[in-house]
Amino acid sequence: MTDTKEARALLRYARISPLKARQVLRLIQGKDVGEALYLLRALPKKAAKIAEGVLKSAVANAEQKGLDLDKLYIKKAVADDGPMFKKWLPRAHGRATMLRKRLSHITIVLAERPEEEED
Repeated sequence: MTDTKEARALLRYARISPLKARQVLRLIQGKDVGEALYLLRALPKKAAKIAEGVLKSAVANAEQKGLDLDKLYIKKAVADDGPMFKKWLPRAHGRATMLRKRLSHITIVLAERPEEEED
């Protein structure tokens, strides 16, 4: 069993729907850090800008732990449900519709790629 070091970053109460955040996080999961940062900068989505900030924070945490930045990859990237703001919007004929303003908790875990041994 190999002992791998990990670094993580967590953004709580991000003002974006978890469903929209998961679309972006699914693209970067398993990729190298440099490739993921390049992908997030090119993606025209609000969630990409948020995820880029969390990824940079995770890289800084990895640097503090003394991990090799060249071997880092995204081991896990998830967006969990946060609390929901519920508001009522008046509609026609005296009715009302509930508006749900969703929040997310975004977590990114980085790990070093294990070295492949050549025989």
